[in-house]
Order: sequence, then C-alpha cells, then structure tokens
Amino acid sequence: MASNTLKDMNSLHVTEKISDCKASLTKPCVGKMNGKSEDRPLPNSASLDSSDPKVVEAEKPEPQIAIVEVEYTESENLDNVEDADAVLKSVLAGLESKDWISVCDALNNVRRLSIFHKEVMLDMLEKVIPLVVKSLKNPRSAVCKTACMTSADIFSAYNNHITDLLEPLLTQLLLKSSQDKRFVCEAADKALISMTKYVSPTMLLPKLQPCLKHRNPRIRAKASLCFSRSVPRLGVEGIKEYGIDKLVQAAASQLSDQLPESREAARTVLLELQTVYEKLNPLTNPETSTSSSPEEEQILEPVTWEIFCQSKLSALSAQAVLRVTNVATVTARESLVTAGPSSSAQS
Repeated sequence: MASNTLKDMNSLHVTEKISDCKASLTKPCVGKMNGKSEDRPLPNSASLDSSDPKVVEAEKPEPQIAIVEVEYTESENLDNVEDADAVLKSVLAGLESKDWISVCDALNNVRRLSIFHKEVMLDMLEKVIPLVVKSLKNPRSAVCKTACMTSADIFSAYNNHITDLLEPLLTQLLLKSSQDKRFVCEAADKALISMTKYVSPTMLLPKLQPCLKHRNPRIRAKASLCFSRSVPRLGVEGIKEYGIDKLVQAAASQLSDQLPESREAARTVLLELQTVYEKLNPLTNPETSTSSSPEEEQILEPVTWEIFCQSKLSALSAQAVLRVTNVATVTARESLVTAGPSSSAQS
C-alpha cells in the first residue's frame, strides 16, 4: 500500500514538471539583443509566411545614402570663368546658401575671380571676406578646407588690400590649423604661409603679436611660426624702423611657452634679431679705429647684445635670451679677438 502511494506521488511530481515546462514554452522569450533586454514572442509558422505583408516590408533593403565627393582643386589647376560679371552676381548668394555644396561652389568661384579677375571683386571684399570667415566656422570639414584654400588665394591676389579685414580671418585660420582633422589643418597651414608671404610684415606683425598671448597653447604655437616667418621679411632697415626692442620682447615671451613649436620659433627669431642688431651696432667703430686714444674708442663703442637684452628685458628673460644666442655671441667674440691686434695684446 505504501509503495503504491509513493509511486503515485512520483508520477504526480513528474506530471507537474512536464506541465510547467509546456507552459513555459507558450510564454514570450525574454533575452538580450544588441545589448538591450527585449521581450518578444517566439515566431510561429504563420508569422514566417512570405505572404505576410509585414514580413515582406521588413525584408526590403534600406535606401542607400548618397555620398557626395568634393574635389579640392589646387590654385594652378583652376579654370577661368566664362562670364565674370554673372559669377560675381551669384557669389554672395552662394556663400550665404544653406546648402553646403552650393557654398563650396561659391568659394571656388571666389578663388577663380581672385586669380583671373581680381579687379572685378576688389570692391566686394568687404562683403566676401566675412562670408569666407563664416565658412571657416562651418561644422562640415569640406566647407572648412575649401574656405582655407580660398583664403590662401585671397592673400595671394589682394596682399595688403585686406589688412583692415584680416583679424577675423587670421583668428579662424589659427584655430583651424590647430584642430585635430589633419586635412583641414594642412589647408589652414598653407593659408597662413600664403598670408606671411604676401601680406606686408609691417602690417601683419601688429595683428600677430596679440595672438602670441592667446590662452590656447596650440594657437600660440601657430602664431609663433607666422611671427618667425614674418620678421626676416622686414629686412635690416625694416626691423630698425619697427623697433628691434619690441620684436625681442615678443620673441622672448615665447621661450618659456608650453609647446616646443613656440620655443623653437622664438629661438629662430632671436638669432635673426641678434644678427641684425650686430649689423646695426658693430663692436668696432670704423671712424675711431685709427684713434690713438683707447679710452676714446671704448667710450664710443656701441652697446653689446648682452647689455641691450639686459636693458630691455627682465633678468630671467634676458638670461633665457642670452642662453639661446650664446653660441653666436661667443663665435663673434672669438673672431673679433683674432682679428683685432689691440684686443689680443690686452688678452
């Protein structure tokens, strides 16, 4: 009797387990798809029927996204426009367009007009350049690069005619040249090189010097490179007229900058300025070289580079500048000692 009861209990337990299992098969399948928890019913044969319109709709391929490729044409490969007046009338509307492809086309037309018909667009520069600056701020990289290429052609064509409009253009080019997208940086760098090549350094340097104190170190580095390219273009007389003390102070402020590009550019400028200073203030005065009085020659001898730096800079800045230019100074002294008989007698 007891054994029969035990068998009944075992059979009941198994039956309940099987019924539970069958019930679970009718419940929705809970799992993870694409990292998200989803609650979906198991598909049945009816839902897999190809005649089901929902299934047919799900199987349709997604529409392909059209990919537009922008061609970046170098300046020497640009073609002339057929009707300059007609293109000129459409330039402003194209630059203000919300369609980025139209903006790129308008920018390339500005480049063509700058190269082949620069006199035609000269009176419109006050309206064109702010729109080029706007394109430089565009979040689409293709527009930014085309605007950088446009800036380079504007510098090449109009030189000092854009000096009054230069500051916002310079600011954006420095910003774009210090960004992470390489092809935009390269185009902005080329535009900055064109700027330092074609814009007068006398007009450009006053606009560059505030950028040397920008809070962004990468912008300071790019400005330092422009500064180092512009200073030699002044020439000896130009540096003298501009003020060699101002240039030395500006370059000295970059010697302790955060980025090595700024420091290296400052060293290049300081060596150039030292060479110019020593040409303007030779250590021996030809007019008094035949004088019989050594005291008189010593009095008329110009101020040395070391004394000049110490008089124009703070103690720490002067020390840093002299450390950079020390090799050239020592070389000049050694040549002076070997050339001058009176100096060799004193030593």
